[in-house]
Amino acid sequence: MVEPRSAFEEYCEAIFELKEDDLNVIQARIAERLLVSRPAVSEMIRRLTAEGLVNVDGGITLTTKGLALAERVVRRHRLAERFLTDVLGLSWAEAHEEAGKWEHVLSEPVESAINRMLENPTTCPHGNPIPGSGYLETDLVALSTLGVGDGFTVTRIPEELEFTPGLLDFLEDNAILPGRSGVLTAASPDGTVTVKIEDRTVGIGAFAGARILVASI
Repeated sequence: MVEPRSAFEEYCEAIFELKEDDLNVIQARIAERLLVSRPAVSEMIRRLTAEGLVNVDGGITLTTKGLALAERVVRRHRLAERFLTDVLGLSWAEAHEEAGKWEHVLSEPVESAINRMLENPTTCPHGNPIPGSGYLETDLVALSTLGVGDGFTVTRIPEELEFTPGLLDFLEDNAILPGRSGVLTAASPDGTVTVKIEDRTVGIGAFAGARILVASI
């Protein structure tokens, strides 16, 4: 059974990440993200509001207190992902799952030690900003908005895609990684795009193509 404090962290983290991905934060999306029932979400939102972590006037938003809690959890999750991939060599998908456990138990000294070891990274392995790292936002566009023949550099794989079963493995296996450059070679009316990246040709579905963020080159 999840401890109440961990549950508060999970919910604040989910609200933070949905907002970060420019999604409307509604109870149905929280339920989908956390794999819980809508009545369970409704009850937890009531508890979060009573704790001063969430506002529900005009939509579900984090209070200053809730945002601080969410940023701490997200920071530890993304630092853990970096450590698990860069140091221990886990795959993206494995690191994402394990980091979901680490984010609730890392102490401040351990968090600081990991940060020093990794030389103060600004993003997780998927390119998403680590809160408090000094990350500087750049102009990014969705991969699917590019025209045929346009070059790009993969920059961010938003959290929404990390929760799509099998997708992280697919992207990692096909070199759709932050920092890798390619060219969009074909686009279909249904939103599917084809890219050439690292001498391989990869088809990317409409759902992922509309969410993978790239820098146009």
